[in-house]
Amino acid sequence: MPYTTIDQILAALQTIISTSEKTGDRVGYFAALYYKVTAKVKEGIDKNEFENGPRMERLDVVFASRYLDALQQWRAGQPVTESWKVALDATRRSSLLILQQLLLGMNAHINLDLGIAAVETTGTGQLADIQKDFDAINTIISSLTFEVIHDIDRLSPLLSLIGLHASNSDSLLIQFSITNARDGAWAFAEDLSQQQGAAHDGTIKARDIAIAKLAGTLVKSTGLMRVTLWVVHVFEWRNPKKIIHVLHEYKKQFLTA
Repeated sequence: MPYTTIDQILAALQTIISTSEKTGDRVGYFAALYYKVTAKVKEGIDKNEFENGPRMERLDVVFASRYLDALQQWRAGQPVTESWKVALDATRRSSLLILQQLLLGMNAHINLDLGIAAVETTGTGQLADIQKDFDAINTIISSLTFEVIHDIDRLSPLLSLIGLHASNSDSLLIQFSITNARDGAWAFAEDLSQQQGAAHDGTIKARDIAIAKLAGTLVKSTGLMRVTLWVVHVFEWRNPKKIIHVLHEYKKQFLTA
């Protein structure tokens, strides 16, 4: 059945997280981050912090459904977008950092899914009407992502070696900037909103190929960065069950706030 409420989305994410924590499935890494984002959106809706609460819930549900559907299809061996295929296939690789796993999920979800969700939510309406809510979701993703990156310092004690705050072009967060992703997603949505039929599908396909290519740069590294990632990985926690548990600890904060 299709999802219609944000509570259903939260329940679905919790199921993924709980199952992943039991089985040690790295799929739980991104799901844990995304639960936090979704819970924050729900909190904002309940407090009337958005321009249009019901529309924000629709946007969030359409947006999240693309991730949940992609995961279900991937697990069933069915075709998924190239962007999600790279991200989900990567969860089977123990050699990637926790940070890389999170960025790959964000890359597919923000750079591809968000623009599509914005267009689907507005339907025949004006895309510009949803821009404030669109930006609000990105603000939440951005703030909570950096919170999580700070939190995983204890999971990956040498993470700072990557140069998260450096200006060099090798920094993973320079390669994938949340601000750039937001701006690119909106430009994509504007382009997509003007297309119909085959042109609409072709625009999505072209975007997917480009975003999958970007995902490749998050997975592969060369030179000094490759050595640095290896060193960071050596000292990073290895047990996915424990990692998922730590990434999901924030849920207690929402329940007790």
